[in-house]
Amino acid sequence: MLLRPPPLPPLSAIRVFEAAARHESFTRAAEELGMTQAAVSYQIKLLEQELGMPLFQRLPRKVVLTATGKRLASPVVEAFTILRAAFADTSERAEGELSISTLPTFASKWLVHRLGTFQLRNPKLAVRLDTSIGLVDLTGGAFDVSVRLGSGEWPGLASHFLLPNAYTPLLGPKLLRTLGPHPKPLDLLKLSLLGRTAWWIRWFAEAGVEGVDLSGRVELALYQEQFDVTAAIEGHGVALASPLFFAREIEAGLLVHPFGPVVRDRNAYWVAYPEFRRRSEKIRTFVSWILGEAKADPALEALGPRKK
Repeated sequence: MLLRPPPLPPLSAIRVFEAAARHESFTRAAEELGMTQAAVSYQIKLLEQELGMPLFQRLPRKVVLTATGKRLASPVVEAFTILRAAFADTSERAEGELSISTLPTFASKWLVHRLGTFQLRNPKLAVRLDTSIGLVDLTGGAFDVSVRLGSGEWPGLASHFLLPNAYTPLLGPKLLRTLGPHPKPLDLLKLSLLGRTAWWIRWFAEAGVEGVDLSGRVELALYQEQFDVTAAIEGHGVALASPLFFAREIEAGLLVHPFGPVVRDRNAYWVAYPEFRRRSEKIRTFVSWILGEAKADPALEALGPRKK
């Protein structure tokens, strides 16, 4: 049978005693703890009543620890010193690591090759990146910040617009040539369409091709934008994907986007973090950096002006 440890006096009174004993002053203890001198005196009296003996001798202009007070003060001050060190160490560790949750395509095609710059600017901050598809609970403490696709409105989270969610047909140049010398948007129906059916229907409508019926088509379903584009580069079809994320492949000639428009989805990419962590220096540093990177992204020009 486990024995219960002896009960402690009220921790609020112990905390006040530690400060008063360390300073040997009720006034300075009150200043440190943000209390009134009368409140400090009251807590000390409660502790003395609990112990049944005086801890301080009250003199006209000062207080002095009694012999009992001195014996108690040493281990209590030491215990609080250990506690402060433990919490300070935990805080330093927490501020020394930045954990980011985001989507796989955004991470691999936009964020990762920029993170080196962030690391160089913040060499003491270790970065941990998670690319799980599921929506993580930022308030649980496992992650500091997230880049999410959505409306930007999540209870308990502060969010900042980062990038639009935009898409347009992307395919390999060899596959494009199979459509003839002067292909039109309608000609894409001759190819395997990679990506979300609803997005394709909207894109065809924006391109002036009305009444497209994709219900009877047998398509390759890969469920991630980066996989769709990889298949398109290999010539297995045409992907509906973001030119923001695949600007390098377009510049290298691995992909072309021969037709407009670039459609903007109602959802967008947002950088989000818990409201109660607004003052976290590492979060503010990362958010400021990533917003600057997004604003300076030259690939934004390929999207054209935003429709009102």
